[in-house]
Amino acid sequence: MIQCKRVYDAPEANDGYRVLVDRLWPRGVKKESLAHDEWNKTLAPSTALRKAFHDEVLDFANFSQHYCNELDAQREEGKRLLKIADEKGLTLLYAARNARQNHARVLAEWLAHLK
Repeated sequence: MIQCKRVYDAPEANDGYRVLVDRLWPRGVKKESLAHDEWNKTLAPSTALRKAFHDEVLDFANFSQHYCNELDAQREEGKRLLKIADEKGLTLLYAARNARQNHARVLAEWLAHLK
């Protein structure tokens, strides 16, 4: 099972392995207070892609397409997380305000298609 949650939401027993998938550490969160197992910058969008999306140069559909292209170069890392997801569940943590249109959702879909 793969799920996505904001870093500001309280951890739950069914979260499984919790991975922060942001390139930058989330504002207002102390490193020692975030319940996470890993900070994976490898699977985060590139800085240029993240900035293009935040500056509204790219809409979400175009951002998603470019991000998936970036993720295709990280297949082995994706497979590693899929193995963890199968064993104990996986929660992708993100700081974005928009719960429907964010990179963690794109990553979760990409991982689902990697199987």
